[in-house]
Amino acid sequence: MLLGKKRKLGRMIEEISVGEKLEVTEKIEDRDLLLYLGLSNDNNPLFIQHDYASMTPFKKPIVPQIMLLAIVTGAISKYLPGPGSSIKKQEVTYETPVHHYETLHFQFEVVDVLTEAHEVEISVKGVNESGDPILEGTFTVSPPYPAKPLTKSTSFDNF
Repeated sequence: MLLGKKRKLGRMIEEISVGEKLEVTEKIEDRDLLLYLGLSNDNNPLFIQHDYASMTPFKKPIVPQIMLLAIVTGAISKYLPGPGSSIKKQEVTYETPVHHYETLHFQFEVVDVLTEAHEVEISVKGVNESGDPILEGTFTVSPPYPAKPLTKSTSFDNF
């Protein structure tokens, strides 16, 4: 837990417009896979065993889909709308399996801003280095709320 240091918040709902775009590129490395597998205790042979994966239609180990989702949700938390935002709903389809060491490109676009509900809808499309679609989804996100002061402010206008 990080105490005592204020973190800059992402953009408030009134600062976000339909049509805004963000591009993110990530390369899947061994350390990413090992961290995920260690943290999740997921030992699916399709993710780590070359001999097993070679006997499947995938031909070689694939990246766990939850790791692709983590790239997307991480970008939402870091950039669009950014820190302080919260994902309320997600609908994701995984199109093509991703193999280890691939470079992935994700395109985010704000498709709706619902001020009354304090939500933005973001579409996401991901492709691999060959341009094949790997992921498509829609995310309903609550942008950060303005921080409320912890104490009542005192006015010193008369001084």
